[in-house]
Amino acid sequence: MTATTDPSAAPECVHPEAVERVVRNAPAPAEVATVAALFKLLGDPTRARLLYALLEAGELCVCDLAAATGTSETTVSQALRLLRGADVVDGRREGRNVFYRLADSHVRMLLEVSRTHVSHPTGLEPR
Repeated sequence: MTATTDPSAAPECVHPEAVERVVRNAPAPAEVATVAALFKLLGDPTRARLLYALLEAGELCVCDLAAATGTSETTVSQALRLLRGADVVDGRREGRNVFYRLADSHVRMLLEVSRTHVSHPTGLEPR
């Protein structure tokens, strides 16, 4: 392997078959952007607490979510608006209340796997 002095030159591949497979199977840029936006949405601690509350309870209204997470109803409502807009939670109206729940099993799995990962001895710790 020889070093190149041209910074615009493509880097040399040590494993061209693996690189070709990665390039061929890589998700489209729009899909990557959507996944990144989802992780950004889930990366807020308040929204994460709300999601874990819904994971535990199954379904809660705004006032119960606020009480369960120690968050104001205004903050809960704003967070739920974002989460609902991203199809992470669903809501159903019952009288004057809207009851929220996780949108589907994929969201539940994502939360469960994330929690398992960070509770593992080598998991991420908050800084």
